[in-house]
Amino acid sequence: MSKSRPALLALVMLSASLLSAGDYEALLGAMRKAWPGRSSVAVVCDANASRAALNALTAAASGMRVLVVDVKGPQDMGKAIGTLSGHKPDAVVLLEGDHVAGDGSSAASFLIQRMAAQKVPTAATTEAGAKQGAALAIGSGTGGKLLCNAKVAAVAGVPVPAGATSL
Repeated sequence: MSKSRPALLALVMLSASLLSAGDYEALLGAMRKAWPGRSSVAVVCDANASRAALNALTAAASGMRVLVVDVKGPQDMGKAIGTLSGHKPDAVVLLEGDHVAGDGSSAASFLIQRMAAQKVPTAATTEAGAKQGAALAIGSGTGGKLLCNAKVAAVAGVPVPAGATSL
């Protein structure tokens, strides 16, 4: 019985990363279509704790530059904003489930607001991310629907994606 537990755990982790890969492929595809010419994305997360999601995102971001800003807690968000301001990514992607800056966290709200003010939109894979202020969201957390936050998209200076449901 104890031998099957690690195998089951590995299978569950692999399934979760495959679902994430599909989410990030859909998200980046929607971003490329809605915001052509944007070729770099940034992610603010605890890189070690979110390794599987990061790997899925970078695999889906073929041809795009991915900047990872590693944070260990909310106290690191000011430094993260400074790093992003210096590198000027075309968009920021929220990693669902990241314990520091994932969808629904106060750190994600801070990140979304500060980056929108700098004309950098944020994208997410959940409805919670769009409600929180991500300009675009699509993935299993949205039921596969393309969602947008039109107010934040306007602040960030990006168009509302065609066919998106506005929140």
